[in-house]
Amino acid sequence: AFTRAVVGDWGGGDYADVMAGLDDALDRCDFIDPERLGVLGGSYGGFMTSWVVGHTNRFKAACSERALNSMSSMFGTSDIGHSFTEAHSGALPWEDPRWYADHSPLTYAKDIATPLLIIHAEDDLRCPMEQSEQLFVALKKQRKDVLFIRFPGESHELSRSGKPRHRLERFKHILEWFGKYLMA
Repeated sequence: AFTRAVVGDWGGGDYADVMAGLDDALDRCDFIDPERLGVLGGSYGGFMTSWVVGHTNRFKAACSERALNSMSSMFGTSDIGHSFTEAHSGALPWEDPRWYADHSPLTYAKDIATPLLIIHAEDDLRCPMEQSEQLFVALKKQRKDVLFIRFPGESHELSRSGKPRHRLERFKHILEWFGKYLMA
């Protein structure tokens, strides 16, 4: 029941769980500085990172990797989008456009104030490049603090099985980004 609870509710109970986990960690671990929190995730974790920064300003910096940011465009561009989004929403995009918008981090781009590093692989078929391009453009148009790093010739597996030089470059960008905002 716990693992199925996210079906149809991306950004709902899962977001509440993540934030409750953070609050519990802050209560238990006095070595965590609540004024210097960062958040990072890839794939579903990338979705959650994009979602989190659209719903709270508790984090000083964030990195969203290979994220699903628009449920409706995911439907027609991902290798699994046509079945995946329908399975989660219970409807096709034209049957319930409100669900698709409500569960898309892109919808909340206007609320993102956290500096955001976006990392994406150009050959990602699971979460296509356009997912990150849309969020990046939305944030740039609003003059938000955002940096977009694209990796050519890499897939959804960049962080695990990408070319060694790309994996090293990815780490470098992440460390520099969080160093800039969390070490100050």
